[in-house]
Amino acid sequence: MKFAIIKERKNPPDRRVVFSPETLDEARKRFPEAEFVIESSDIRVFSDEEYRNYGFEVTNDVSDADVMIGVKEVPLDFLVANKDYFFFSHTIKKQPYNRKLLKAILNNNIRLYDHETIVGPNGYRLIGFGRYAGLVGAYNGIRALGIRDGLFNLPKVETLADLHEVKEVLDTIQLPNIKILLSGTGKVAKGAKEILDHLGIKQVSDALYLTCEFKEPVYCRVDVLEYAKRSDGKVGDRLAFYKDPSGYESNFMPYAKLTDFFIAGHFYGNNAPYLFTREDARHPDFRINLVADISCDIDGPVASTIRSSTIEDPFYGYDPISETEVAFDAKSAITVMAVDNLPCELPKDASEGFGKTFIEHVLPSFFDNDENEILKRAKITENGKLTKKFSYLQDFVEGKE
Repeated sequence: MKFAIIKERKNPPDRRVVFSPETLDEARKRFPEAEFVIESSDIRVFSDEEYRNYGFEVTNDVSDADVMIGVKEVPLDFLVANKDYFFFSHTIKKQPYNRKLLKAILNNNIRLYDHETIVGPNGYRLIGFGRYAGLVGAYNGIRALGIRDGLFNLPKVETLADLHEVKEVLDTIQLPNIKILLSGTGKVAKGAKEILDHLGIKQVSDALYLTCEFKEPVYCRVDVLEYAKRSDGKVGDRLAFYKDPSGYESNFMPYAKLTDFFIAGHFYGNNAPYLFTREDARHPDFRINLVADISCDIDGPVASTIRSSTIEDPFYGYDPISETEVAFDAKSAITVMAVDNLPCELPKDASEGFGKTFIEHVLPSFFDNDENEILKRAKITENGKLTKKFSYLQDFVEGKE
């Protein structure tokens, strides 16, 4: 079986790749029956020459490969019919801007596996860039604090070589006495926590956070049962919330009244209650003045996130009174960092980490007859049709939704 590492062609350019040269060499050693070829790219964080140095073929034509592996959406004109494709298609939530892409995939008899749909039996995602989104998101929020308040001026992550250098520059700063709230328990939140821990910020319990003020910066990490509660007053259940959050309401305001800097690293599911609304943000006791929204759901559970921001211009301000965008350092504004492609700022580390999980969770399925049904669960299209699991997309494909 021949696998092709394809060139990223979506704009703005993405320098990430599923496999670094070194990680791909590991894959070759582990699966000697597999053949790997590299499509030449002038934007990839690893050069063509680095792959050649490991003995990989680099070419402009990879159309003879069986499986095409990329990161972002493939432009319609570059889809090769009758192939297997792996990339983030951004179609499974019926994203309207990618309806034509899904339709073209079906018309070209392509088997599509979305990185986002590669899950274990329990439905949890097995691979992704979540950790790196969390790392960069937390760093960017701290960078916003330093610039806005004239405390320090950290460089952009994209100007730094790797995660090691990111942590080195963090060693040069000292945070003021602030309270930081981090939501979530997944890979994104773990990445953000890694930054907070590196800075030596003390983690405190939920009870202490809500009842004490401190003379040093602290952070508290909360999960759904802390920031949401059952509407009927009964004790909540985490797994039940994930299955059906409709019987829950927000319990975020007790935290909002005591928090300076909120890092949103949670996953937001359909029908879940918003963390805070625009009305909440206008409350005189609402204390949050800086939000690093890594989850970045526009006009969703974090009311101050009214649009996504960019790596080039990562910060904006939200005025709770007028409910409009203002300068990020405007008086009385909530400073917002809502970059929606954060791992792109750390392409080397993100690529290396992603490749290791792909080797562990996905590649074996091609050679053990998909024993753990990884490919079966992840497959969105086959034989020009949607698979049963993703048949709910049919009306979307036909333009009926």
